[in-house]
Amino acid sequence: MAPAWNGSGRRHALRVMWMDRMFYLMLLPGLVYFIVFHYAPMYGVQIAFRNYRMKLGFFGSPWVGMENFERLFRDPGFITALKNTVIISLLKIAVGFPAPIVLALMLNAVRSARLRRVFQSISYLPHFLSWIVIASLARSMFSTSMGSVNQLIQRFGFEPVNFLGSSQHFRGVLVLSDCWKEVGWGSIIYLAALMGVDRQLYEAATVDGARPFRQLISITIPSIAPTIITMLILRVGGILSAGQEQVYAMYNELVYSVADILDTYALRVGLNNLKYSMSTAVSLFKSAIGLTMILITNRISKLLDENNGIF
Repeated sequence: MAPAWNGSGRRHALRVMWMDRMFYLMLLPGLVYFIVFHYAPMYGVQIAFRNYRMKLGFFGSPWVGMENFERLFRDPGFITALKNTVIISLLKIAVGFPAPIVLALMLNAVRSARLRRVFQSISYLPHFLSWIVIASLARSMFSTSMGSVNQLIQRFGFEPVNFLGSSQHFRGVLVLSDCWKEVGWGSIIYLAALMGVDRQLYEAATVDGARPFRQLISITIPSIAPTIITMLILRVGGILSAGQEQVYAMYNELVYSVADILDTYALRVGLNNLKYSMSTAVSLFKSAIGLTMILITNRISKLLDENNGIF
């Protein structure tokens, strides 16, 4: 039976916290960040249930309940943005989720530590580039007149393609550019997981005659499977976040029908049309769906293996 939380227990807890005060001090900046930028703004969620007027404030604006959500679901623009968000997110998961795993496995197979560090540094660099910079590079590369990609296409006798202005090709540019930017950074956690694999397992497998591919299938991938599942759960939880900065920097009016996502829709409705309640309703809808997807994915992983999942 657990001891009662009496005065002696509180003093013991405070004494332990004081002994570990430096660790709690290191935790403080992250805690302040989440309180200021994640928990405090929850106060404004009520805007989604009000006909918000800036001059009336939070509590002065009339309460309308679910009316804003009903208007959202009747808006064709919202339905299009929702469909585009899901499609782009699924494409990014299909292409961008396994890519860091493959890169981590390839880097782990490199025997030279110096060469591995060089490859790692090169793969990390794009992560630190702004989407504005990457969008400028994309416009230069895919330009129909001077772009290197279209010049190569023309050398093979084909007509130039307007990749950034074509509804058929724009999603592919989004997915591949996102994968290129984040593949190196995403591989860090898998490389860390690979460092924790017991080397004696490989030695025993080598003695038993297992070739490298068999070791990969039987030892490496099962060993990092919990990390893969955890990252997949988190990735699925963000299925309605298709990359606001990337899309906003790269899309244009020619591809609105396939590129307008919930984030850009909310930005346009909230800032351009001054419909703050509608914009907040979109964000709240995204959060609710994200939480639901995390719970469902985590439950499925638990059913497959009790040791999997994030909680």
